[in-house]
Amino acid sequence: MFILELTYTAPLERVDALLPAHLAWLERHYADGTFLASGRKVPRDGGVILAVAPDRAAVEAVAATDPFVPAGVVAYRITEFVATTVAPALAAHRETLPG
Repeated sequence: MFILELTYTAPLERVDALLPAHLAWLERHYADGTFLASGRKVPRDGGVILAVAPDRAAVEAVAATDPFVPAGVVAYRITEFVATTVAPALAAHRETLPG
């Protein structure tokens, strides 16, 4: 499982101009099962996405397609973790530690 932390690198006006395209991108990845949760950080200096992917390269490839990236308004920090304990709603995403 992955935590994608977005930090805005441009004024909010530039971010907001791209928000419709970013939201459409989020919806595509919710539909394909990659994204589990997302939202704005407080204070609003970026966002967070909880994602599942086969490996880090796959999630990095998805992040690179965010319309915010080519526009240069965001920096991504990706953290991988092993979700060994999950809420019942996320049971399908429970992982086991490597042996």
